[in-house]
Amino acid sequence: MNERRIAIMQIIDSRKKFTARELAIRFQVSIRTIQRDLDYLQQIGFPLYTEVGAHGGYRALPNRILPPLQLTQHEALGLFLMIQSLEKVTDFPFATIRSHLADQYYATLPTDVQDSIDRMKKHIMFTNHKSFVPSPYTTRILEAAIEKRAILFSYNSASSHKISQAFPLGIYFENGFWYMPARKNHRVLLYRVDRIIELAILGEVDESLPTLADWMLARDDRETTEVILQFTSIGARLAQSDRHFQPLQNNQWHGRIPPEEFSFTARKLLGYGPEVKIISPPQLQEMLVEMLEKNIKQYE
Repeated sequence: MNERRIAIMQIIDSRKKFTARELAIRFQVSIRTIQRDLDYLQQIGFPLYTEVGAHGGYRALPNRILPPLQLTQHEALGLFLMIQSLEKVTDFPFATIRSHLADQYYATLPTDVQDSIDRMKKHIMFTNHKSFVPSPYTTRILEAAIEKRAILFSYNSASSHKISQAFPLGIYFENGFWYMPARKNHRVLLYRVDRIIELAILGEVDESLPTLADWMLARDDRETTEVILQFTSIGARLAQSDRHFQPLQNNQWHGRIPPEEFSFTARKLLGYGPEVKIISPPQLQEMLVEMLEKNIKQYE
């Protein structure tokens, strides 16, 4: 594709309507040349709509195809690395774009760049963030969050199955699972997306809803208790990939946690085994010991 056709795509993308004559004057070519350019763009899938008559012209249809990427070889290699990484995240929102972008853009690259990509794939792997738990509603939740709309969903909690209505703030991926913070009855609750069985986006809108980024940075007004954890050297290395226990100083973590989250914290610490010890508070110690005793009783 030549530079004029790329420029035409950019003009189409930025204007509601235009005529072939306007483009011919802009690029100092004949109207016939412009019409050949427009025919070519339609053939490759650019969604142009023609309006006939005295006030007619061309306009781009909704969900139009944006101008092609113009990348250096290193940028192209980096793009494919990012796509390969995202392929390891189950039910990534708008997931169809991964294979579409990879296949379509790959086909337009010179053969030497294609060969570099093929060889690169054999020397890098992404294995530490794969989730095998289906979470099919990530795209719909994200759409509802962007539009600040409520959702009605069927949810399998640890103790029951229930129907809930809430306003999602967004979604985030952590330790192999998608999570959805959502406002329900003036409180923000955290849901596992893979436990959502059915979901419908409602018409109700709440413009006061914060973004996920704002919520993450917001101050937690709940009452908290000081927690002190002592990690072994191995435990400290394991904790480097866990944002809940950062930062560590001398393999020790000091932080404040709401008592309502002690159960969640104890379960996380259970996964560290003997590589961490709860120094305080006693309530968290007792909770972890109780979990260990239940675990041992399974084998008695």
